[in-house]
Amino acid sequence: MLRLFNTYFPSRTVVLAVSEAFLVCLTFVTATILCFGSDADLVLTYQYGLVRIAVVAAVFLVCMYYLDLYDSLLLCNRQKVWHRLLEVGGIGTLVLALLYYVYPEAGLGRRVFLVGIALVLPSLLFWRELFFVTVRTLRPLQRAIVIGHGPLACALAKEIHDHPEVGIMLMGYMNPAPDRISGNGLPYLGSLEQLQELVRRENVRQVVVAMGDQRGKLPVEELLALKTQGVFVRDGNELYETVAGKISIESLRLSWFLFSPGFHVSRTRLVHKRICSIILATIGIVLTFPIMILIGLAVRLDSPGPVIFRQNRVGKDGKIFALYKFRSMYDGAGRDSNDRPAEKGDSRFTRVGRWIRRARLDELPQLYNIFLGDMSFVGPRPFVPNQEREYAEKIPFYRQRWTVHPGATGWAQVNRGYCASLEDNAEKLAYDLFYIKNMCIGLDLIILLRTVKILMLGRGSR
Repeated sequence: MLRLFNTYFPSRTVVLAVSEAFLVCLTFVTATILCFGSDADLVLTYQYGLVRIAVVAAVFLVCMYYLDLYDSLLLCNRQKVWHRLLEVGGIGTLVLALLYYVYPEAGLGRRVFLVGIALVLPSLLFWRELFFVTVRTLRPLQRAIVIGHGPLACALAKEIHDHPEVGIMLMGYMNPAPDRISGNGLPYLGSLEQLQELVRRENVRQVVVAMGDQRGKLPVEELLALKTQGVFVRDGNELYETVAGKISIESLRLSWFLFSPGFHVSRTRLVHKRICSIILATIGIVLTFPIMILIGLAVRLDSPGPVIFRQNRVGKDGKIFALYKFRSMYDGAGRDSNDRPAEKGDSRFTRVGRWIRRARLDELPQLYNIFLGDMSFVGPRPFVPNQEREYAEKIPFYRQRWTVHPGATGWAQVNRGYCASLEDNAEKLAYDLFYIKNMCIGLDLIILLRTVKILMLGRGSR
């Protein structure tokens, strides 16, 4: 796993993305050589051909990202990958055609473009197959065992199974006591007295410690001996955070907040984030003001009631602030429902409200909240006070969300989507804690890019 902007990316996926960008460039360079022959070097060097080809590669890479071709759920699904690559070819061609129409100087030339498009799709299909065959041959899955059988071990087994690109194969678990305990989805391998023998016999490369209570039970000397022999001994919480991009709530203790790295943001970084929020909010208000006028007129004409809906939300340090949105429900629809979360097909939506919620345009007035300093662009999503009180009473460490400004979007929103139940919000807290621990400008940029992707594809709206 590669760590970039305090976020972990599977090294195989990163190498795949970089190699495919290079492959697209190579394909269009080949097309240029086929079309121009000995004059190709003049086209590539003196007529900015390489720069134009780099633009083509960037467009294809963005299309592949937005069509989830680097998503762990699609990486190993050959049929869906082939189908999505065909979509990439069609969408990429349309985007480039539009770009060349608006800015003809960026064009490669009709002949080079058509030859390049004809070559790029078969090349990408062939490379995907060859890449994964090569990776499986040169870097087979590393065998790993888990010490422990509690909630963390269960969660780890599920996440590693759902993310095969991390390159780990969990063989099973071992207990401090010589008894087998079912329910964690892993086969029982024996007691800890058999640890060293099992590691040697099965060629285990990683040992993951996922015990809830390690005092007096962890075989420290055996683990140190294995470490000196080249076995990678890993902390279960750290591996879970690396693979899942969230914190394991079930195994958290207060000491983890005190001694784990993270959860510290310098005052300078907070000032920079606030300045960026003011600038971006001002630009956003100016650019979207005509759209907001039209939406306001549509809301007013569609149903009686105020155009702007104001609702109390819990912000930083538990302070209450008024959040602004375009009204998407009939006036007074939420007063008798105890701020019930919106549901699919909710009868409280107006005709215009249903449309602006689907496009997320009802949240444009939150730019004013960001400008005022009630919110940031990125942070935990704020909820109404009665929901926050309920979650704070029932979900451990929930009040940690209030240590930073809430956001219009966040790590939890782009990974988990809409949440309505207590269990949903407990998992959402796991993502929020990951963001608070690793908060930085780079992570904010990643979240904003993912938010744009979600908005463009219309996912998760209600």
